[in-house]
Amino acid sequence: MSGRDAIGLFNLAVVAAVIGGISYAAFKLTPDEYDSQTLCLADALPPHRVVVIDKTDLYSPEQAGGIEALILAERDGLAVGERFSLYELNESGQLRNTNSFSLCNPGAGEQVNPLYRNPERIQARYEALFADPLDRALADLVLPKDAPSSPIIEALARLAQDPSFDNTVPGRRIVLVSDMLQNSEIFSVYGRRRGALDVRIPPADTVATAIRDTYGDSLRGVGLEIHLIPRDRWEAEQRGPLRDYWNEVFRRLGVNARWADI
Repeated sequence: MSGRDAIGLFNLAVVAAVIGGISYAAFKLTPDEYDSQTLCLADALPPHRVVVIDKTDLYSPEQAGGIEALILAERDGLAVGERFSLYELNESGQLRNTNSFSLCNPGAGEQVNPLYRNPERIQARYEALFADPLDRALADLVLPKDAPSSPIIEALARLAQDPSFDNTVPGRRIVLVSDMLQNSEIFSVYGRRRGALDVRIPPADTVATAIRDTYGDSLRGVGLEIHLIPRDRWEAEQRGPLRDYWNEVFRRLGVNARWADI
């Protein structure tokens, strides 16, 4: 091979490498496709975190402030791409998606690498498409209401059947704000004239079986964090036998539950 041929091959190799590098960079730098309605990656099932506010009983302004702070803390703990939804168990005993807020975290400015993306532009996008809609949803979510029924366990089981939160979704987590004073056809904690708590409510396995019969095994594998709202004259039961009872119901349903205060 002559020197001229060798130089020609070398030049071809350089051109091929440059073209390959440009093609690879274009592929890597092309923005991923997002669903415009949810901000989630198209054709992907992201982890999903849901905050459920039980509004079937009233709560104080101080408790409302604590609930808002809790939701904002959950927002700030989201991974980029993780889905975040707000629901309320409303005054009709129905589970309602508050202001239809159910979005994937597009990433705040501080969550991106400034070598590759402009943090200021990313932060502006985050605020316009994610943070501001969340603030609007919060304005209604923390308004206290009252309701004649409180079907807590049924609401959670229905939520776990939703296609965006069913057992095909990874990393399902529910943050529930509630007094846990269930009042529905399946069981009610009220009616103290009938005797102690263990007398007036059915066995935990009866409740778990009834839920599975109606909703299947939809709750299995869900992580549940319960932020308890204390009620006057109920707190001893809420923090004692009622908590133990709920823990047994959730255990039988395959739910990993833990408790905290507001």
